[in-house]
Amino acid sequence: MDPTHQGPEEYGQHPEGSDGSDGRRRPSRESNAADFGQPAPQQVRVVQLTAGDLLLTVNPVDGSEVEAIPPGAEPGVPVRRTPAERADHERAGAPPVPAGPPAPQLPLLERQEERERLVGLLARGRSVRLTGQAGSGRTALLDAVAADCADLAPDGVVRLNGHRRTAADLLYGLFDAVHHAPLHRPAPEELLGLVRSVGAVVVIDDLELGGAALHELLEATPECAFLLGTAPDLTAPGAETRLEEVLLAGLGRSASLELLEKVVERPLTEEERNWAGDLWFESEGLPLRFVQAGSLLRQRDRLNTDPTAFDEYDYFEPRPDDAPPVPEAPTPETLDVPLPSLGEGAAPAVLLASRLSEAARETLRFTVALGGEVPHQAHLPALVGDTHADAALGELAGCGLLSPAGPRYRLAAGVLAQLEAGGYADTAAAHARTAAQHYAWWISHPSVTPQRAAAEADAVIAAMGRLVPDGEAGQASAAVLLARSAAPAFAAGLSWGAWEKALRAGQEAARIAGEVAEEAYFHHELGVLALCSGNLDRARTELETAISMRGALADKSGAVAGRRALALVTDRSGCLAPSARSQAGDDIPAVHQDFPGTPPGGFPGPSLFARPEQPVSGWPEVVEDPTVVAPPVAASAPERTGGGRVVLGGARRNLAAAGAGALLVGVLGTVVALGLAANDPDAPGSRNVTTEQSATEGATDDGLPADEPDEGPAPDASTPGDEAPTAPASSEPVAPSTSGSPSPGPSSPGGSSPGTEAPSSTPPTENPTSDGPSSSGKPTTPTERPTTPPPTPPTTPPTETPTTPPTETPTEEPPGEPDTSTSASGPAESASASASASTDAGDPAAGDDPTEASA
Repeated sequence: MDPTHQGPEEYGQHPEGSDGSDGRRRPSRESNAADFGQPAPQQVRVVQLTAGDLLLTVNPVDGSEVEAIPPGAEPGVPVRRTPAERADHERAGAPPVPAGPPAPQLPLLERQEERERLVGLLARGRSVRLTGQAGSGRTALLDAVAADCADLAPDGVVRLNGHRRTAADLLYGLFDAVHHAPLHRPAPEELLGLVRSVGAVVVIDDLELGGAALHELLEATPECAFLLGTAPDLTAPGAETRLEEVLLAGLGRSASLELLEKVVERPLTEEERNWAGDLWFESEGLPLRFVQAGSLLRQRDRLNTDPTAFDEYDYFEPRPDDAPPVPEAPTPETLDVPLPSLGEGAAPAVLLASRLSEAARETLRFTVALGGEVPHQAHLPALVGDTHADAALGELAGCGLLSPAGPRYRLAAGVLAQLEAGGYADTAAAHARTAAQHYAWWISHPSVTPQRAAAEADAVIAAMGRLVPDGEAGQASAAVLLARSAAPAFAAGLSWGAWEKALRAGQEAARIAGEVAEEAYFHHELGVLALCSGNLDRARTELETAISMRGALADKSGAVAGRRALALVTDRSGCLAPSARSQAGDDIPAVHQDFPGTPPGGFPGPSLFARPEQPVSGWPEVVEDPTVVAPPVAASAPERTGGGRVVLGGARRNLAAAGAGALLVGVLGTVVALGLAANDPDAPGSRNVTTEQSATEGATDDGLPADEPDEGPAPDASTPGDEAPTAPASSEPVAPSTSGSPSPGPSSPGGSSPGTEAPSSTPPTENPTSDGPSSSGKPTTPTERPTTPPPTPPTTPPTETPTTPPTETPTEEPPGEPDTSTSASGPAESASASASASTDAGDPAAGDDPTEASA
């Protein structure tokens, strides 16, 4: 029968018109794949859910993707559950009823006083911590008190499992028990606002929180009254936490014997009463010990009974003809099974297991391999290899070897250590690997919902924990496969505590196994989880690691998913992240660029950046010294002084535009500076030859001095670096300039004002007979204090004058006035050219302070 078309099939044809066609079956891609022996690819389960104001798409292939919730797709307001819905939710979270005959209902003995006190404290809105040893009957007392407080609070009673749960896990569990919000996980701030209004009696068994963590849990829910079942060694909260303390002791001798009779379901003999008295003294009256001791007495009664005693009365069904032969009738010696010793009564797990079925013992081996976590009874037939192995859970629960823990069962207190000492842990690695392979197949099956997978999270994580530190070949790979299958299901099932544990175990297993692609996947998922949880620094670290690893593997789709998540981290953090380069040659767009005067990494602080939800209206104002326009030069941290703060935020297009603009300014400044320096014939060391000058002038010249260095006068070593050198004394006065530009002397105030004179339209010429530049000179290097031009040792005074006088003589302006002339590049470019020329000529004044030269 075809599951798509419900109707008879014969010879590959459907009834005509049943599917809207002519009845002929056309081949499809899936059928062609099946014909060649290739199964059709399984459809990937992609789940979308919301986490705060983020939309999370759980993608098991390339990694989860996260983005801001688009307009119109916001989740609805969480709705409170009705009393009937709360009852259904609590019933779904209860452990399953074991298969087999029902176990006897045991009474609550010698607990009436504690029960009334707990109910009275909870009725007054007080939180109570019930402290008792493991096996003292805490769970039974909590169940009784929860039944008494059913109608006490507006939101009823909420039962939570505290075993290996954090405060965040408990808060989200409380939210889920009271509110109905499918596929929505509120943000931490929203969660605190929702649970603050919850008024319920919260019962938490096996709580492992104490100290400050417990105080924060109670402070977050002021309208709730907590009943906490904890161990005595748990750290108590501070004195500021108003928490009552109730101690739970063991039972008395008479109550212990009464409990033992209830378990055995018959009166005790004198020998059994004496044995039970010794057991009470040794176990300090713990109820669990007498439940297990009663199971030992029941097994002894069965062994002392002849299995064929009732055959003659047709009490049992007649045996079929193909039944195995009946064993020999037991003798009186074999029927007389002695009482267990006191040591066996105090640690009865091994003796109890030896009298159970083989399926039950195999179940115990898997349980020991999983660290005490019992697989669900639906998994036992596949794990054990027996179709009736689901009944083993009833055998173990009836013997007192199991205790409920949330929606599942665990080994009772002390049973795990007893079984390990009895040899049940010898094959733990093999059983853990079998369980990991089974769970990996089961979770990947399309019929398994994320909620069912999340309910089995403890056993799945326990299987990973057993395989990861094991050094045997193949164990780490099995753990990687299980984590790869379970992590997306845990994320979709909103069990994010288990999701994080699975990702960390899988990442460690992938590192051990050398599976780089899987390790990159786990790093990516950890980054997405940190982003959704609000830990942006951790998210950036994990995502950058995943992107680099996927770049090395040329995983394009995975790298793109990582870059998208990293861009969202950058937008939400409000700071500038450094650029990253992948191994495959793909560059992550640069989102940060240091400008002159900006320290490395920008200016930290939330007040300097725009909030993510506020759009950036325009570019921030950049304050710089208007002296020299120079390209951004990479300098060390001590050299970056002055300047203004550059703040970039908002979308990535603004960041990309900022980087492009900065690069364009730097390139244009460099081109203009080089062009002006090359076209200035007055610059010292210039190699430009004018029409009035010969390239081979002079008797000692062999040609163009292109390969000869321009040796200027060396600065005086005795001159301090922060003072300008003084010009050498000369008996001859300085000749006036004939080029039309005044030459400021050492005492002239014009030397301290860069760009005070406009350049002439006709370039001035140099003295062809002099070794250096003309004494007419040019404006000095622009600095912040008056300086003198570099000294030139002329050997002969100028003897020739230019043949062609300058066509224009600029009008001399008073010193100190700003330049109002127009030029191609403006005063800033002229000053930059002067700075470049002075540097080429070896000006010691320009090289004293690199900060001033590059400012």
